[in-house]
Amino acid sequence: MCGIFAYLNYNVSRERRYILEVLFNGLRRLEYRGYDSSGIALDADGPAPSSASPSDAPYAGAPPLVFRQEGKIENLVRSVYSDVDEKDVNLDAAFSVHAGIAHTRWATHGVPAPRNSHPQSSGAGDEFLVVHNGIITNYEVLKETLTRHGFTFESDTDTEVIPKLAKFVFDKSHDEEGDVTFSQVVMEVMRQLEGAYALIFKSPHYPNELIACKRGSTLILGVNELSGQQNGKPFHDVKALTTNGKPKELFFSSDLFAIVEHTKNYLALEDNEIVHIKDGSVSILKFDPHKEKPAFVQRALSVLEMEVEQIKKGSYDHFMQKEIHEQPHSLTTTMRGRLKDGEVLLGGLKEHLKTIRRCRRVVFIGCGTSYNAALAARPFVEELTGIPVTMEVASDLLDRQGPIYREDTAVFVSQSGETADTLLALDYALENGALCVGITNTVGSTLSRKTHCGVHINAGCEIGVASTKAYTSQIVAMAMMALAIGSDQISTQARRNDIISGLTGLPSCVSEVLKLDVEMKELASSLIDSESLLVFGRGFNYATALEGALKVKEVALMHSEGMLAGEMKHGPLALVDENLPIIVIATRDACFSKQQSVIQQLLSRKGRLIVMCSKGDASAVCSNGSCRVIEVPGVADCLQPVINIIPLQFSVDSMWTNQGIWRRA
Repeated sequence: MCGIFAYLNYNVSRERRYILEVLFNGLRRLEYRGYDSSGIALDADGPAPSSASPSDAPYAGAPPLVFRQEGKIENLVRSVYSDVDEKDVNLDAAFSVHAGIAHTRWATHGVPAPRNSHPQSSGAGDEFLVVHNGIITNYEVLKETLTRHGFTFESDTDTEVIPKLAKFVFDKSHDEEGDVTFSQVVMEVMRQLEGAYALIFKSPHYPNELIACKRGSTLILGVNELSGQQNGKPFHDVKALTTNGKPKELFFSSDLFAIVEHTKNYLALEDNEIVHIKDGSVSILKFDPHKEKPAFVQRALSVLEMEVEQIKKGSYDHFMQKEIHEQPHSLTTTMRGRLKDGEVLLGGLKEHLKTIRRCRRVVFIGCGTSYNAALAARPFVEELTGIPVTMEVASDLLDRQGPIYREDTAVFVSQSGETADTLLALDYALENGALCVGITNTVGSTLSRKTHCGVHINAGCEIGVASTKAYTSQIVAMAMMALAIGSDQISTQARRNDIISGLTGLPSCVSEVLKLDVEMKELASSLIDSESLLVFGRGFNYATALEGALKVKEVALMHSEGMLAGEMKHGPLALVDENLPIIVIATRDACFSKQQSVIQQLLSRKGRLIVMCSKGDASAVCSNGSCRVIEVPGVADCLQPVINIIPLQFSVDSMWTNQGIWRRA
């Protein structure tokens, strides 16, 4: 996932050295997203090259300073300071207004290399510079058209068509109409683009201006007024806050984590919105491809409820480790104020519970870890509500154009609330008239704004690219949702009471399982040389098998498959030998005896087994001592996946660290 960061100071003097460090630190805050190259662009302060006469120069002043580098951000930092020394760039030069942009890239089109890094340029003179998250699906057509008009491409990226298209629009408009505004150029570019994107444009034709726009990718605006700002106010009108001429700093970022150290006042851009910063003022336009002129939009700034300490690792080696250990607290905050006197209170669902109870089915929709959390919730949602539940991977639902009816309740699960495929599926469900429910960790996210109702999981900010605490909080949030929907059924009252009691004691059980940290490190060491891993689960823990295997692939970069244990004899059994490590999840539930049978069949093939069982069940799952056994605390069976995933998270975290893999968190 690429990262975007931009900084503009207005009516306040900032040295170039300070501006550089703000941009670098913004990129460092986005490192967790994963990247293979990075780059920045900021203004020079010298005159235009003497070889160009004023009539021939495309713009007044010197071209922007653009730096791009493969590898870690620190490679970029070193190369920038080396280059500015060689070029005799004055780092002490001060600017009362200055706009800089920065980017971390995860290669999709073209190998990691400086020429493929962002900012991408329109060509000689860097008349237009762009940083981009997302994918332009029609870039090949645009590239062919621009090539016919004399443009030469230097990179393999889909992004390069954007600044070149901006220059084409700018030149054409100047030839035909004379002056053209920056926002008019960007709107015409947007009219030609297909795909998902978040973009920031910088141009020496429009000094000290920035333009941002988005369609399907996250982009955040941050506003820090430097005189008389009151962070405690819940909302500010963007226009009122930015047109008063007071000193201020403005930020763009693809994530809130990069701006929290600067300001808590932020605005999440919506699709097809254009944010134009000029003369310290922010204008928001709503782009409509069917209309020539955009509409001006008034938006309010929200206040970020996050502290700087939350985005620091503290005493932990990296964020994934920190967030695994935070789970007792994150689960407590997920449930805080929602379990009272044996009842579940979910204010976000209260007005829609009757509609959900009458629906013909519940459709869970998500991607990756969020899909697995929904899969873990499916059995008890069906059990407690009596409503059929179906599962959909968001991208597959869109590919198939699967049926969604107005009698359905579609539940969208996303940690960030900005997952592109999930949001596209949400638009599809809304078009088909379904009641749409959101389960997300991010207040003010697109998912929370677009759905009819929902539940915030309140797990706290999650910076590690591999979700851990959000996964367990999502399961708990959906357990409470199932309890709330099924609260009118007398037949399930005893079961509901058991689950509510289990939820109350869940954080303390998680604290107990966290003590397995050292044991899991030893297990990880024994797996480090393996080429593959199988994870078998069933019932409530089928999702645990999928999620554990996903973490192994995502973090330890090892091939792994999560499998339904009931399908073992239908092919997977042929893979079993003494070299292939296999994890079997066999904690106490209705499927326990079936898992005992699975273990025996795997042992008969001399399988290299690691069995996870409830405390005291070691002899029941492996009587001859030939298995490695992980004993975990027992809780209500439907909540056991919350406990069972944590040892697997620990193992993956240790495998990652032991392998010395370049950390993405």
